[in-house]
Amino acid sequence: MSVRINKYLSEVGYCSRREADRLIEEGKVTINNKVTEIGTMVNKGDQVKVEGQRIEKSRKQKKIYLAFNKPVGIVCTTDRRVDPDNIIDFIKYPSRIFPIGRLDKLSEGLIFLTNDGDIVNKILRARNNHEKEYIVSVNRPINRDFIQVMSGGIKILGTITKNCFVEKLGPKKFKIVLTQGLNRQIRRMCDSLGYRVISLKRVRIMNIKLDIPTGKYREFTREELLKLNGLLENSSNTFD
Repeated sequence: MSVRINKYLSEVGYCSRREADRLIEEGKVTINNKVTEIGTMVNKGDQVKVEGQRIEKSRKQKKIYLAFNKPVGIVCTTDRRVDPDNIIDFIKYPSRIFPIGRLDKLSEGLIFLTNDGDIVNKILRARNNHEKEYIVSVNRPINRDFIQVMSGGIKILGTITKNCFVEKLGPKKFKIVLTQGLNRQIRRMCDSLGYRVISLKRVRIMNIKLDIPTGKYREFTREELLKLNGLLENSSNTFD
């Protein structure tokens, strides 16, 4: 049975489909020693390589699901040559894993890592409306108008952000719950209102809360994974 190359790399636990497409576009993926293109099918017996390294399916690959408290300064990339402060070298996990989504270098908090490509796509698809909660501090006092405008949608990156829950926690501190993940979304939303983010910490993704020290990781509990799979049951794992 044939399968698209990005799905193949996702299923074998090499990377997410989005990351696979990036590698393909950069000409780093070959099928039977020929540089491939996005959408190419992999057939039984084909030899797939990424940067010259052969990629094969493992018959008994254990699914890995980690919750990690990312420190400020760590970059969420699997390309270890891009930045010495990358998340993979920092964690030093003994098996190949990759992050689900991103937190920018100046942000901290909860991020998932896994070798399960399908769960990556289900969590990241904006149309699946999965919640991510953040605690944010800004450079000057916030007021009711700030909360109202932030929660009602702001024009950034050529689109209007989805309505979201925003709650004031202190003079310059608020909580925000998003169901989409535009590039540097919270920072851009604050910038558009004349505020500068001082600190940004993700404290929850769906049903899993941040409960570990900075720089540490843990496996999902059985109960967390069961509930997470229940929340993902009707989610799409295809691209928008």
